[in-house]
This record gives sequence, structure tokens and C-alpha cells, in this order.
Amino acid sequence: MPFEKRTVMEQKIEFVKLASTGLLSMNSLCKRFNISRPTGYKWLSRFQAHGHQGLADRSRRPKCSPNKLCEELEALIVSYRLENPEWGAKKIYHLLRRAGLDIPPARSTIHAVLKRHNLVHVESSKGHRWKRFEHPYPNALWQMDFKGHFPLLNQAACHPLTITDDHSRFNLLLKACRQQTRNTVESSLKEVFRHYGLPEMILCDNGSPWAATGNHAESRRSLTILEKWLIRLNVKPIHGQAYHPQTQGKEERFHRTLKTELLNYQVIKNHQHCQDLFDEWRYKYNHIRPHEALDFKVPMDRYQPSTRSYPEVLPAIEYNSSDQVRKVCEKGFISFKGKKFKVGKALRNESVAIRTTIRDGHFDVYYCNHSIRQINLRV
Repeated sequence: MPFEKRTVMEQKIEFVKLASTGLLSMNSLCKRFNISRPTGYKWLSRFQAHGHQGLADRSRRPKCSPNKLCEELEALIVSYRLENPEWGAKKIYHLLRRAGLDIPPARSTIHAVLKRHNLVHVESSKGHRWKRFEHPYPNALWQMDFKGHFPLLNQAACHPLTITDDHSRFNLLLKACRQQTRNTVESSLKEVFRHYGLPEMILCDNGSPWAATGNHAESRRSLTILEKWLIRLNVKPIHGQAYHPQTQGKEERFHRTLKTELLNYQVIKNHQHCQDLFDEWRYKYNHIRPHEALDFKVPMDRYQPSTRSYPEVLPAIEYNSSDQVRKVCEKGFISFKGKKFKVGKALRNESVAIRTTIRDGHFDVYYCNHSIRQINLRV
């Protein structure tokens, strides 16, 4: 029978009407219509149960989809994305695991959910594999810097001061400061030291107030008052290579994350409003947000406070009996072997130690346990 000249529905109706007469066997009738017997019985049973409507084509979609996401889980995925527009399928996958799902949906499934809800950025950049370096334990090195300032609604400027632990990426400080001064940094550091203890080293850039600035090499080698205070605490101040911000890569990355996840989405009224937002986001960053560089752990999983407590009273300075001790004059110089050498005004009225080296005529100058410069008597 030429099915091509009639619709499938018309053929189904004709078939079931002929089958209902009982004049032909089901086997011969199915052969005439070029269909299988199971299909013939299926059409007839549907017609008897539902009439012509039972002959309409049905969806091939399974009645039960065991792998389909439940509405609650899909809503949770969407809510994570809406609350954190910069978090993709990778982070949400690990958030679901931390929330207690032993077998969360695959990342591709989560991405499909985000895409279905129009929550995927069209302009997606390709990922790069970076060779990462980190210190082997918490508090071996902290990175500290001011993020670029930005204006507030009250016309004031905010200068965010941030400190990041190199090993764990744990944010130790996120403070909305009014200015970039030594007093601001020192008072902020005291708060952090009292809460988390002392690190071994702090890495900063070469600008003020971290390092001495000037056109002469002698000026650039001089200590700042901030560095002097850190050395008294037995915290070694170090500086990144000039014009190489990647030296402080973890701080730079933290600043970028702060901008893309918080500052780009907020209109900030004043410093207190800014600090409230900082505190809320900092908790999320340290305790909730999975970090890809940490195998999607959170920074708090890898951080622990320092065992070195902050001393409210600075310890006395002690030098070796073999050292030659000199007092720094008001102008920042010391006298040695009939010559004057600059060590910096930050050390005026302080005592420094001069130690011999293996090179004839060369001496190292120490403040506490920190080498501050070298003396060459041959020039």
C-alpha cells in the first residue's frame, strides 16, 4: 500500500477500523499495511482506549530520567551563580561537594544549567597553565600592597590595603584606608600581628611607604622607619624587582579577584560602607570560595596562625661580642676607620654592628639581625 500518498494518521485510522471488523487476521492485515504485528496491536489498543487521540504520535522522551537534575539542585546552582556572577562551573562543582553532595553533577552539566539560564558570559577567555611557586608553609612570607584607589560616593578616595599569605592565599587584611601612609600601614599591621602572629618575611614593592625612594643608590639602600620597626620584630622586609609586579603575583591576583567579584558590582557610599562590604566578601573568599590554585580548597583549609606572638614591648637589641658597635648620628651616618658611611636617617640614635667578611677591607653593617649595607674601605 503506497503510504507516501496519505498521511500516517490516515493510515492508522484505516488500519484500526479494518482491524475492528474482525474480517481479516491481524497477521494478514499488518502485512498489507507493511507494519509489524506489535505495532498493529499497539495502534488497536490505543484506539480502543482513547479513540482517535490515542493514535497521535507520542513524545520519545522517557517518562523517568534518573540522571535529570531535580528542581531544587538546579535552583541551587543558579543561586550560586546569581550571588557570585564570576564563579563558573568548576567552583560551583566544588561548592556542591563542600555542601555535602557526595556525587555532584558533572561540571559539564553545571555549565549546561548556567547556559540554559543565560548565565554564561559570551566573552570567555582561554585558560593558561602557569607555573606556580609558593612557600612551603603558612607565615613564611606575606605579600602586602595597596590596591589602586577608587572614588566613593561621598567624593572621598578609598585605598584598600591588603595582605595575603603566600602559602595558603589566605587574606589576612582587607582594609578600606583613607590614605597611603606609614602610620596607616603600621597600625593595620599591629592589628594583624596581634590576631595572626608574626610572619618570617613581608614582601612589598619598591614604593613609599615600604621602601626608601631617591635618585641615589645610597638613598635606595637606606631603611625606612617601617622597615626598621619590622626588623626590630624579627620580620624580614623584602622587595620585589622594580617594574616587575609579577613578583607579587598573589597580591596582584587577589586585587583582580576583589575587583571582578566585588568592586565591579557595588556602588560604595563611604569608607564604613566599603569596610562592611570588604568584611563580608573577605569571609567568603577565605572560607567559602574554592580556589583553583589550591585544588579547589578554600584558603582557610591551608592556613594556620603563626606561633610567634606580637610583643607589645620591643625586645632589647643585642650584638655579638666580636661586633664593632657604632651609634648612628642624627644625619644617618656612622664613623668607622676614620671614614663616614650613610646608613639612613631612620636609624638615627640607634646602634648598629660592623662585622668582618672574608674579603679584605670589606665589612657588613647589621641592624639587629638584618644586613643593611656593606662597607668597602678600598674605595
